[in-house]
Amino acid sequence: MAREEKIKYLIIGNSAGGIGAAEAIRGVDRAGTLAIVSDEPYPAYSRPLISEHLAEGRPLEKMLYRPADFYEKNKIKAILGDRVMRIDFTEHNIELASGRKLAWGKLLLATGGVPIVPDNLEGRDLKGVFTFTTLGDAEAIDKFLKQRQGKLKAVVIGGGLIGVSATEALVKRGVEVSIVEMKDWVLNTILDEEAAEFEAEASANAGVDIITGHTVAKINSSRLGEVSGVSLDDGRSIACDMVVIAIGVRPRLDLAGNGVKTNRGIIVDRRMATSIPGVYACGDVSEAYDFVYGENRLTPVWPNAYVGGRVAGLNMAGKRAEYQGGTAMNALKYFGVNIVSAGMVSPPDDGYEVLIKRGDGIYKKVILKDGLITGLVLAGDIEKAGIIYNLMKDRINVAAFKETLVADDFGLASLPEEIWREKLTMPPSEAGSIVPPAEEPEEAVIGE
Repeated sequence: MAREEKIKYLIIGNSAGGIGAAEAIRGVDRAGTLAIVSDEPYPAYSRPLISEHLAEGRPLEKMLYRPADFYEKNKIKAILGDRVMRIDFTEHNIELASGRKLAWGKLLLATGGVPIVPDNLEGRDLKGVFTFTTLGDAEAIDKFLKQRQGKLKAVVIGGGLIGVSATEALVKRGVEVSIVEMKDWVLNTILDEEAAEFEAEASANAGVDIITGHTVAKINSSRLGEVSGVSLDDGRSIACDMVVIAIGVRPRLDLAGNGVKTNRGIIVDRRMATSIPGVYACGDVSEAYDFVYGENRLTPVWPNAYVGGRVAGLNMAGKRAEYQGGTAMNALKYFGVNIVSAGMVSPPDDGYEVLIKRGDGIYKKVILKDGLITGLVLAGDIEKAGIIYNLMKDRINVAAFKETLVADDFGLASLPEEIWREKLTMPPSEAGSIVPPAEEPEEAVIGE
């Protein structure tokens, strides 16, 4: 029988939230035993860069979220490539697939999300069907492409962030791609229709065929048990050699058991604490406070996971901290188009004011309610996105200068003096832009 190891701080998950928590814990407690468990075999890497790995062969060393000696320097026991099979919240222990058992004093669930693959999708288990959320997925697709000769055709099911990211990477590898999106436009959860058209046009210019308003009813098989095409809900067929299922990601709740209170995700308070004492959650698996909506919501984006992880880690180590709230925010540059969105991208009712400026390849949209910014969408010109985002995050009433928010010359100098002076004295991480939307999105942490 395996001997039970005692760990003061146990983190399940080795991505942004888990790393944020580990760093916060070590900032308070250098001596307490700390372990990170992950079913992925890799050290912490930037998930937004898996498309770069597939497209250009970016090596793992250039995808690392922290230096290679991060675990050693911080006295972290990294248990990688070993899946958590069971958590006993009463006895405060976990059991791994290897049979190893760990007892914990404080526990963080930073388990992220899992790809949505409908159980009723016929053909989902065929050779040539992939998901695209981990480095392992990117490596599997890369291996498949290298084994095949000639021009390949792919169908990507889903036109969200994952689907468009996979599409761009495949196009760069010379694959002909069709996107099948159930809703009326691509990136519909993070962009309004007008901003999404910028991306759709750029994708089409790159040779991508976008089919909206339809779903894939079946993945068709060849006599060899490989993908031969897909059938759509209207009876049409599309021949292809591979399929990427990118419908979306749902919180990984299988480890929460019966003891942890959940809704769509694990419900946490402002300290990132769950309904069980000593157990915390952060990142894509958690429903945390959204400052735009004033309620707990799923906001599965990298910066929120990291900041939420830091708050959880501080509380685990006995230093009280509160999550100030995050909201949906995305910066993308697919097929050469710069787009940023945050908060609401479309007002839910008529009680909101919408400011829009368009023309010359630029689209700017800011949504307001009672003088407060509740959302923004910028396409083509995103330079001042960080300023607008911070006005939204800081809940600054912009009624007196709202028209300038979408002006061509908008900047810090457009703000009232008491606001811009405060912004100029902020650290760059708080006053700067949302995300440099190209090389290193893993550094996109906006204030804390």
